[in-house]
Amino acid sequence: MDYKQTDPQFMERFEQFAFEEVVQKEGLKLDVKTRYLAILASLIGCQGKDAYRLMLEKALNEGMDPVIVKEMVYQAQDYMGMGRMWDFLRITNEVYLEKEIPLSSYGQATTTMEDRLEKGVQAQVDIFGEGMREAWKNGVINYWLADNCFGDYYTRTGLNLAQREMITFCFLMAQGGCEPQLIAHAKGNMNVGNDADFLRKVIAQCVPYIGYPRSLNAMTAVDKAIK
Repeated sequence: MDYKQTDPQFMERFEQFAFEEVVQKEGLKLDVKTRYLAILASLIGCQGKDAYRLMLEKALNEGMDPVIVKEMVYQAQDYMGMGRMWDFLRITNEVYLEKEIPLSSYGQATTTMEDRLEKGVQAQVDIFGEGMREAWKNGVINYWLADNCFGDYYTRTGLNLAQREMITFCFLMAQGGCEPQLIAHAKGNMNVGNDADFLRKVIAQCVPYIGYPRSLNAMTAVDKAIK
């Protein structure tokens, strides 16, 4: 459907805001790759399937690395669960097929089934500090966080640790209801070099896609993480 024909006034204001005003706002600009990565992760977080397809096509047209996108989608499994990430993997594959982008060999696992726990724990320590060294012992969910979430995904190539923490922040802020985890990952972002100013830029660039309430909640989470 051509929304410029059916809803011209709305589309005029939305496109001016999302694609001009927000993108060009002095002091809130991000490089193209980072901006699209944040937006795509946020659209998965808020379950914006049609908007995700649109923005994925725009991102790829502007030179976004397909490997980076695939790794972001894979990591969504940890924070959205299969029930909410699966459609986005399908959409990504469909767009890649349309653009004749190879579907396989994106990123590479760096752990085995034997060392995924050990390396996952180390990733947690690298992000959150030495206090996470024994956290995997505190119940089965914490064990799975270490070996599956961090050991299987955070250790993959294609995205560095700072990028992975940024997309995690975006998944959490966009889905809402995860404020304790959002605060924790705001602090994790800061620990790996994504300072508060950077996170505020990320939030600002995602406002058109996730709305004001969740954007304001994310700003509050950043402030709490600083304190």
